[in-house]
Amino acid sequence: MRARLTLASSVAGAVIVALDGTVLTVAQPTLQRDLGATFAQAQWTSTGYLIAVAGLLVFGGRLGDRYGHRRLFGLGMFGFGAASAAIGLAPGIGWVIALRVLQGVFGALLQPATLGMLRAAYPPERLRTPLAVRTAAIGLAAAAGPVLGGALVTQWGWRAVFFLNVVPAALLGTLALTAVREADSAPADVRHGRPGGLDLPGALLLAVTLGCLVHALVGLPESGWTAGSGAGLAVTAAAGLGFVRHERRTVDPLLPSELVRAPAIGAALAVLVAASAALHGALFACIYLLQDTLGLDPFESAVRSLPLALLMVAAAVASPVLLHRAGARRTTVGAMALLCAGVLLLGAASGTLALCTGFALVGGGFGAVMVAATQVVVRQAPVASAGVAGGLQQTALNVGPVLGVAAAAALAGVGGLRLPMPVLAGVAAVGAAVALLLPGGSRHEVPAGAGHDGDETRFTRPLSDHEV
Repeated sequence: MRARLTLASSVAGAVIVALDGTVLTVAQPTLQRDLGATFAQAQWTSTGYLIAVAGLLVFGGRLGDRYGHRRLFGLGMFGFGAASAAIGLAPGIGWVIALRVLQGVFGALLQPATLGMLRAAYPPERLRTPLAVRTAAIGLAAAAGPVLGGALVTQWGWRAVFFLNVVPAALLGTLALTAVREADSAPADVRHGRPGGLDLPGALLLAVTLGCLVHALVGLPESGWTAGSGAGLAVTAAAGLGFVRHERRTVDPLLPSELVRAPAIGAALAVLVAASAALHGALFACIYLLQDTLGLDPFESAVRSLPLALLMVAAAVASPVLLHRAGARRTTVGAMALLCAGVLLLGAASGTLALCTGFALVGGGFGAVMVAATQVVVRQAPVASAGVAGGLQQTALNVGPVLGVAAAAALAGVGGLRLPMPVLAGVAAVGAAVALLLPGGSRHEVPAGAGHDGDETRFTRPLSDHEV
């Protein structure tokens, strides 16, 4: 029963975050008009959130590993909901931007915890189904978000979309904090019999690296390459090198050695970056391709893209069976091949059937990759580092789309709207090649540190019926 409650909390938390992003996209034009904001200011309501969440996800996961994932999930949910309520009451665009940044901070606390709680509640061999349920729910939220957001904005204005998640966030936060047990809330390093620190310098360097990278890339679709974007990438490189140097020298690094040295985890994260970059870059180009080149209106474009959401959910549901029979490597390689084929088809399609087929292939491939690669990251991570692993997974899924959209915008400016598609398909093909480094089957997927960590041994047996 406790495992099911954990799964419900993880799914609900992930859905709230997914809905928040999709409904805001619909509400931004109305928000801009009502508050008299410029286009750049309206875009910062998304950019500020992305910078905060991308920069702090790994540190948020480390806090969860040390102080308990349920506790961080509860605090993150409370803060996320409170920030949403405050945004709904904000008097001006400056307040909205500042509160969105604050909301991103709380989002960085709760998102890694949604995966960390699953890793602690389920044995490694039974993680496939919970992760599939979580991914399917995210797919449904992404599909429903624009419709729900449009209805709310039409009836009650843009402020209504921010009040949407206040009550669910408060309830989830309350349930999580009241369910905190001493075993979960005790610091992970204390449970393992060794003191540990939070590596604040490493966290700061990583936050600067990722924050500057996101800031430099999100402006490319609108402004192109500028002195500011070049300076941002230079700071990114310098901070990144400083982070790597610091991590090699510090006694208690932000990224534990058992994660850094696990080839399967690195490969899975690279696959997630490639898949999300290919997906979001292709969708960015398709919006303009469908409406500007093919002359479809927004509704007609949305109808043709529906197979993407439907197949993403279906693939997520089918993934546990695929992973059980084929293993992570073959499942991920096949899914990345589908994603690659779908992007290529979208780049060449003009008729309804071809477009729907392309979107279906993209959705099916991405849904299976999400479950398979995430399962490798979470399963291979020791329980003591599950939060950091979850933070890395979420970081990959935040950085990938920014890279994909920036690349699509730059390529479209050079050679037209169809040029990005073969390049993005190539990114997916590279991801398929990297996926060959993943474990070949369930019997090979041994969690990092298994057999060496006393806390890990309690996950080598199946849960009994009353535990599930």
